[in-house]
Amino acid sequence: MMVADHHPIGRSLETLGAWLLGLLWMLPLLYAVWTAFHPAIYATHFDPLAPLTFANLEAARQAAPFTRYLINTVMLVTLILAAQFVLCTLAAFAFARLIFPGRDLLFAVVLLQLMVMPDVLLVENYRTLVQLHLADTILAIALPYLGSAFGIFLLRQTFLTIPQPLDDAARLEGCGLLARLWRVYVPLAKPTYIAYGLVSVSYHWNNFLWPLVITNSVTTRPLTVGLAIFATTDQGIDWSIVTAATLMTSAPLLVAFLLFQRQFVQSFMRAGIR
Repeated sequence: MMVADHHPIGRSLETLGAWLLGLLWMLPLLYAVWTAFHPAIYATHFDPLAPLTFANLEAARQAAPFTRYLINTVMLVTLILAAQFVLCTLAAFAFARLIFPGRDLLFAVVLLQLMVMPDVLLVENYRTLVQLHLADTILAIALPYLGSAFGIFLLRQTFLTIPQPLDDAARLEGCGLLARLWRVYVPLAKPTYIAYGLVSVSYHWNNFLWPLVITNSVTTRPLTVGLAIFATTDQGIDWSIVTAATLMTSAPLLVAFLLFQRQFVQSFMRAGIR
């Protein structure tokens, strides 16, 4: 009975703690929203009667080509995600269902790539792409990430959970190798694709170091690099304009999360990502 009596108190404390953590997480975003839509004199103090303004957004849009940066970023994440889906699907299916010499050894090599930080290969990747005359292109930003060891591992584990009788039934219906992959494995792995797609898009949308190294012109810079250059002291730091630019660059991901948060959570849970 004593344990039962303490349950409501414990649950209330957990709820309060969750709200406090959520508030702490939201504080930078709330500050960005406040400063972006109010004059610069209200950036350092809160006044509920402060007038709203969209001048900061307009100033940020005119000060840097954020539309060009947004187009570059969308092209980049779309290229990477499409290539990863194709390459990771084919590799994962081979490791999960095909039998060939050295399969386990090759899969172990793929897993070893999970232990290598991308920053370690920064210099060699840059040197290779310069030799290929691909520096300062969107393709150069995407190339090191077109194959994903994490994506191969995740999809392989998902394909292994698909019952073999479904594969056998498709084979009896006359489906070839790629037809079985497309009609049986890909549809049943849809939650995993959604979960992995969210991870990939959010990572490459916010990736900074490699795009900074390999790009040097407006025509190829993504949002993160463009925002960093915009916020340097050479531009003159006006926090209202900087936070307005930050909201402009992060708005697509924020809107996507707000619209599809239930699907996000369900996809991660069903895919087994914690």
